[in-house]
Amino acid sequence: MSRIGNSPISVANDVSVKIDGKNLEVSGKNGSQSFLVHDNINIDLKDGFLSFSRVDDSAVSRSMHGTTRQIVNNMIIGVTEGFKKELEIIGVGYQASIQGNRLKLQLGFSHDIFFDIPDGITVKADRTSITVEGDDKQLVGSVASKIRSFRKPEPYKGKGVRYKNEFIRIKQGKTVGE
Repeated sequence: MSRIGNSPISVANDVSVKIDGKNLEVSGKNGSQSFLVHDNINIDLKDGFLSFSRVDDSAVSRSMHGTTRQIVNNMIIGVTEGFKKELEIIGVGYQASIQGNRLKLQLGFSHDIFFDIPDGITVKADRTSITVEGDDKQLVGSVASKIRSFRKPEPYKGKGVRYKNEFIRIKQGKTVGE
């Protein structure tokens, strides 16, 4: 029994939800998103609440029940509040800047890294901090993860790109024994 899938989603007044067969469209002040619901899941909109139910009790239906509910919940949060990930750059000479629709990263390589910012995402760079914002939770996380992957924090000095408040376990270096 999916505990997440059974809990209904409250839809705020400033959010419009349109159900057209298996296509669900959510729009709010930050934009609009659409989602194609799996065939084994039914959606009902009554009195400002979205509820989800399974067609049958198969493994696929059970697995998609909570997943569909959470995706739609993230869509509603995205079009009202939006999502935000913050990254910080640690290292001497490491920095980031915005050039048009590209993020320029200087991360200690012999060349600069240019990252094209996808549509629907806004990136702010202030030398040693990067903020990724958007209305799609999956896309915001994916972009932040991609930026972090250019120079992951190394375990000896902690240099690299990390999430804000991410803890990096620092290793002790080699010692000369007598």
